[in-house]
Amino acid sequence: MATNDTDIERFSYDVVVIGAGGSGLRAAIEARARGLKTAIISKSLFGKAHTVMAEGGAAAAMGNVNPKDNWQVHFRDTMRGGKFLNNPRMAELHAKEAPDRVWELEAWGALFDRTPDGKISQRNFGGHEYPRLAHVGDRTGLEMIRTLQQRVVALQQEDSYEFGDPDARIRVFAETTITRLLKSPDGRIAGAFGYIRDTGRFVLFEAPTVILATGGIGRTFKVTSNSWEYSGDGHALALLAGAKLMNMEFVQFHPTGMVWPISVKGILVTESVRGDGGILKNSEGKRFMFDYVPDVFRAQYAETEEEADRWYTDPDHNRRPPELLPRDEVARSINSEVKAGRGTPHGGVYLDIASRRSAEYILTRLPSMHHQFKELADVDITKEPMEIGPTCHYVMGGVEVDPDTAAASVPGLFAAGEVSGGMHGSNRLGGNSLSDLLVFGKRAGDGAADYISSLADAKPSVVQADLDAAVAEALAPFARADGESPYEVHAELQQTMNDLVGIIRREQEVRDALSALEKFKERAANLSVPGERAYNPGWHYAQDLRNMLLVAECVAMAALEREESRGGHTREDHPEMSPEWRKVNLILSLNGDKVEMVHQPIPVVREDLLALFDISELKKYMTKEELAGHPGAAALEEGH
Repeated sequence: MATNDTDIERFSYDVVVIGAGGSGLRAAIEARARGLKTAIISKSLFGKAHTVMAEGGAAAAMGNVNPKDNWQVHFRDTMRGGKFLNNPRMAELHAKEAPDRVWELEAWGALFDRTPDGKISQRNFGGHEYPRLAHVGDRTGLEMIRTLQQRVVALQQEDSYEFGDPDARIRVFAETTITRLLKSPDGRIAGAFGYIRDTGRFVLFEAPTVILATGGIGRTFKVTSNSWEYSGDGHALALLAGAKLMNMEFVQFHPTGMVWPISVKGILVTESVRGDGGILKNSEGKRFMFDYVPDVFRAQYAETEEEADRWYTDPDHNRRPPELLPRDEVARSINSEVKAGRGTPHGGVYLDIASRRSAEYILTRLPSMHHQFKELADVDITKEPMEIGPTCHYVMGGVEVDPDTAAASVPGLFAAGEVSGGMHGSNRLGGNSLSDLLVFGKRAGDGAADYISSLADAKPSVVQADLDAAVAEALAPFARADGESPYEVHAELQQTMNDLVGIIRREQEVRDALSALEKFKERAANLSVPGERAYNPGWHYAQDLRNMLLVAECVAMAALEREESRGGHTREDHPEMSPEWRKVNLILSLNGDKVEMVHQPIPVVREDLLALFDISELKKYMTKEELAGHPGAAALEEGH
């Protein structure tokens, strides 16, 4: 299975975008608009990105349904949802720019649902004060990908190239896996090495900039809404290249995934069901979420069913149904009901839209959900409730980037979307993901273009020894005749993370997980894959497993270190939020093959942004020193 340079197909680009979902395509479109020759690397088929599974909508304060909505309210909701651990600059940019990015999609051909007066329709979602999610039924992510794909094709046609032409200034490489980012001798990004999945042929993309847009880490856990692509590739590539990850302890367990039949356990049930009026009930028929509203959210959420139902009919009523609490709160509540013995026969709770909305309404607003449950579980959601439970869905932690440019600490490396960290703090609000992809995808494309413009000398060059090492690493599983199967190690890794670093964490269990991960790493160093490189799924698994083990270690290390409960991170032995821990970002990096972690202060919230909140709310999260710039600080100091 030896190889040499003649076995490697070489390409030269200005920008290489790894990932063909919403952030990757938006970044590539922007880079191409800036005149750069751009490659888009898709791990799966073009159009099969995980973004298509985002169903509910894109959050943007356009004010089409409630004119009181604006970027300041959106910013406030995002910070509240993230329990004030968000990078405030990222949350500000996102809230301000999301409407323009949605209108841009519309101009490119996206067919959004409309209000009676013809504006883009917006629906309710958890944690959002007003109806804010621009949507296309419950297939919004699919429409986003369709629109961005068509934009890529249109750009190629503007250059008089057919789709897939090798000379096009924007080209998609489908079913291609990147295994290593390569740097020049002075530490700048110089390219990306990988292979074509169906043939096994190695490829080298020589480029001064790489934009990571690879999504999340869900395959590290056993029960997940994520598809097979989400193996933490971008997180691991960034670490291995010398970049830093932040706050990897914050993993969001979406409260509503399918729980039955077992073959579909974890598949996402969109938050749109609750946004459109669905309610949660336990096995005793009780609408239980009223019992779980935290004190910090008490003023924003209804206390009775009558008050909750007013939310959907009275635009001036601002107390939301408790089913629309942020996802971390709902997931923990469901977990508590099941642990208390009030769960469904298959270990979840009931999500009921049938008793709340007409069949016509459900089929119009939630067609994918109706089809999903009918085909996979033989449940008609227009007539009966769904069984649902928490599922690993999203990671808030990711590559540490500059908020304005999306640049990582390695020159020439950028990241956008779920692979980047900071925007969502400790918990992401539903709907913020799709607009996040658009806002920071564009900014990453701009950042890459500005970086290239700043290069006074020739493009950075790949070090031959690094290329040889990347080839040897990829081929290593074929050289072992009696090694272990990557499938077995992966299955045990998933079970370990699910059991010991899941929705509720305990110190000893996380320590046990870290011990198990050390053993998994030893076993992974002895993986064996039979056959040839072409059409070899075992080989693909071996490449992914390296990434998942590295990411799992980062999650577990940070989960052990953060001794508080905040957002997607719940420590049973430290159940409260701590104002001191709120000031800390956990930064992870690689020193050789060892993961290291340091504490880093979070960015200070500007005084004008602080002033958007009532100081009585902020004092639940922040110290008096942090609130010194708030207009109400004097009264707080006096004890009022």
